[in-house]
Amino acid sequence: MCGAQIGGPDLATLKPGETAIQGQITKDGEPVSGYVRLLDSTGEFTAEVPTSATGQFRFYAATGSWTLRALVPGAQADRAVVVAEAGGVTDVAIAV
Repeated sequence: MCGAQIGGPDLATLKPGETAIQGQITKDGEPVSGYVRLLDSTGEFTAEVPTSATGQFRFYAATGSWTLRALVPGAQADRAVVVAEAGGVTDVAIAV
């Protein structure tokens, strides 16, 4: 398990100008832990993070088009994400 805080990632840790994609994975309406992969606009693997016990994750990424791939026991889901603003936070909910 990663060292994420209870209640979700702390936005106070973002430095000025950092761009983040963050969110939570749920299965059947309940938070679930697993892994999330970040794929670039061509589908190439860029990064992977484990979720917290409450299914939360965060990536630091450039503006542009990304795909998040959630991998949890018994399920997988892809979610397209467009980060339009540098220095902002894009929140994503992924249901598998």
